[in-house]
Amino acid sequence: MNAPRQDIICIGSVLWDNIGRSPREMREGNDMPGRISRIPGGVAMNIAMTLSRFGLRPVLLSALGTDAEGDELIRAARAMGMVTGHLHRMDEMPTDSYMAIEGANGLIAAIADAHSLEAAGDAILAPLLSGALGSPEAPYAGTVALDGNLTDALLAQIAASPAFARADLRIAPASPGKAERLRAIIGHQGATLYVNLEEAALISGAEGLRTAQDGAEALLAAGARRVIVTHGGHAACDAGLGEEHAAFPPKVTAKRITGAGDTFMAAHIAAEVQGKTRPEAIEFAQKTAAEYVAGESNG
Repeated sequence: MNAPRQDIICIGSVLWDNIGRSPREMREGNDMPGRISRIPGGVAMNIAMTLSRFGLRPVLLSALGTDAEGDELIRAARAMGMVTGHLHRMDEMPTDSYMAIEGANGLIAAIADAHSLEAAGDAILAPLLSGALGSPEAPYAGTVALDGNLTDALLAQIAASPAFARADLRIAPASPGKAERLRAIIGHQGATLYVNLEEAALISGAEGLRTAQDGAEALLAAGARRVIVTHGGHAACDAGLGEEHAAFPPKVTAKRITGAGDTFMAAHIAAEVQGKTRPEAIEFAQKTAAEYVAGESNG
């Protein structure tokens, strides 16, 4: 049986973020004062947290260990109103984690340990195949936020599966280092890609891209149906399906970086699901992401 209309299925990484932030500019080898935080994270979880803030109910599909860290993540997700009953638990693997260092000059370095998610493979998709949320015969027809942390093979499987034939697929690349994986799913008839300009160049193979509009046009030429391309403090572009819209972000002083793209994507999804027009949705997403980067929101 399909989930209720306002449920958004979030597929991908659900893990613990360990973020070290310094208010000073940093370089390789620096040892700086700052703050270290441990919070729920991962692309799917970051998106889910923002969706929850805007009154939607995320349904998490991911892999967690049966360890204390996994139990704690589930309690945190439930406290935020998320559906956790479809998570895949793995006895033989630990719950995934992410570690990043940020300075006043942005992200310095990060390591994502998503081995459990990758090892789980298509086991995380079972609820969309078994009838719990959908099946190949009765595919889920709502919105699905899909994390590019999944393997190339699993993304290709999703692209070809009849269980996803009717889904409104909203796809994030997770990071520039994993962006090229999305070539496996770029042509899905229901796909919308959320990428930054660097990721647009990597996926499309185009060179000399200078604006979000350039990136959007390159992705559409490469076979994408619809794309949302961001470019830091410059205009973002929503292109495809016969329309093109741009919006500038408000100017803010950045206090955090990790999760900003996921917040943008979730805010855009929430805006469209709740009836905003495409121009309104991209403006809302830019504003919400700017507030996040400035430290003015918890989403």
